[in-house]
Amino acid sequence: MSTPEDIEGRVRVALDGLGIASWEWITIDPQYADTADFCERYGYDLPHSANTIIVASKRGPAAYCAGIVRACDRLDVNKRVRGLMGVSRASFASAEETREVTGMMIGGVTALALPEGLPIYADVRLLEMDYIILGAGSRSGKLMMAPRELEKLPGVEFIEGLSIPAV
Repeated sequence: MSTPEDIEGRVRVALDGLGIASWEWITIDPQYADTADFCERYGYDLPHSANTIIVASKRGPAAYCAGIVRACDRLDVNKRVRGLMGVSRASFASAEETREVTGMMIGGVTALALPEGLPIYADVRLLEMDYIILGAGSRSGKLMMAPRELEKLPGVEFIEGLSIPAV
C-alpha cells in the first residue's frame, strides 16, 4: 500500500518527467482536502478547481478511466463517459476502487501519476481557464498550474460536453 509521501513523490516525478515547469504545490490540512472545503478554507474559487474522478464499468470486465472537470460542474458519467468507455453501465468508482486503481485517496486524486494506460478524459472547457487547481495525489496538497499543461499527459483527450454545468 502506497503512503501519501510515496504518491506525492510519484506526482513530483511525473511533473518533472512531463516537462511541466510552471506549477505551485499548495500544502494543506488533510481535513480540508475535499474541494469545497479546500476552497472555503484557503480562499480559492470553485470554478478554478478541477476534480479528477475515477469512473468504473458496472457490467462486463472491469474497466476504468479518469475524468477531469471543473469542480463547479458534474462529470456526465451516464451518457458521455459511458460512451467513451464503450460500456453499457458506468458509475463513479468507490473510494476503495479509486484507492486500488490509483493508490490515491478521494480528495487527493490527480491526473498526474495515474497508472499507465488508464484513459484520461478532460473537459475542453478547462482550457479556457487561466489556471486550475488539481489534487496532488494525497489529501495533504493541491497543485496549481496552467490547464494547457494537462496536454502533456500521455493519452489525455479533451472532450466537448464531458461535464454538465451546475445549475
